Amino acid sequence: MELSKTDKKIARQIIEKGLQNEFAKSLFDADSILDLWKCKSINNRDAYHKLYKHIADFDKHIAGLYDRMTGSKYIFIIATQLYNGIISEEDMKELSEDAKQSIMLIANIHKL
Repeated sequence: MELSKTDKKIARQIIEKGLQNEFAKSLFDADSILDLWKCKSINNRDAYHKLYKHIADFDKHIAGLYDRMTGSKYIFIIATQLYNGIISEEDMKELSEDAKQSIMLIANIHKL
């Protein structure tokens, strides 16, 4: 399905909100690793390696989903965000019904 110009504009806003949510979650996870280190629950080396692995894995995830983002991929990106719980159905309220139905169909296929 090709999104209308209006839907593309709304989709970019939804995707940005989801991306910001992903950054926030990753930062909280990184902070948890640092809290373990600060409490002396893990040593310096282990803390560094855990933090590095977390950042590297997150970077791969973000690059895989958001790099080379074009209008033809917006529906799939939003469906993935919805499936992963990064955004909610409420976040899609301004999209056209056709766009919402396409996204829901793709997100539900992931669940099978």
